[in-house]
Amino acid sequence: MENDLGNYRKSYGKSALNEDTISDNPMELFQKWFYEVEASNTVDETNTMCISTIGLDGYPKNRVVLLKKYTYEGFIFYTNYESEKGNAIEVNPNVCLSFFWHSMERQVIIKGTAEKIAENLSDGYFESRPEGSKLGAIVSDQSKVIASRAVLEEKLKDLEAKYEGKEIPRPDYWGGYLVRPVSIEFWQGRPNRLHDRIRYSLQDDFSWKIERLAP
Repeated sequence: MENDLGNYRKSYGKSALNEDTISDNPMELFQKWFYEVEASNTVDETNTMCISTIGLDGYPKNRVVLLKKYTYEGFIFYTNYESEKGNAIEVNPNVCLSFFWHSMERQVIIKGTAEKIAENLSDGYFESRPEGSKLGAIVSDQSKVIASRAVLEEKLKDLEAKYEGKEIPRPDYWGGYLVRPVSIEFWQGRPNRLHDRIRYSLQDDFSWKIERLAP
């Protein structure tokens, strides 16, 4: 099989990224970009991001998850702590997050360290989820091999009966991670592949060093 994609071409030119118009703190620039993408109404889920971990087999692995909160401290998402990504983070908490907002010709690439958030914060988010999502978190032994989809459907049916009219507790193996960034790169598409790349790097005094990278 062969499929040559060399003729795929797109010229970028919707915006620019200049050092003299950005904040000293990358989280403020992230918020600005996030709001602009949301306001454009061109992306279904602005909070969709890719997370990369180094697996127990030594290979990096990417998968798409949803960002659920961001603050000056970093980026929060939720998952099964016993999943493949959870086991990988337990051994090596260094991860990479990336956002690609194609319609705005923008990328954000974040290197950081993941840590579990406080249990009460995971409890609060879990309580806010729809009932079906709560049960789904309990039903799925995430990343484990299963015999068939019927196994999941039957387990869900049993749990629906068990918790009918009752509060659904958050399982201990499910909760949030905070990714504390050490580097955040903002990428803005520009004509002739001369894209704007601005990188913020965290310094020992917790200030951010700002550098322009060659495209």
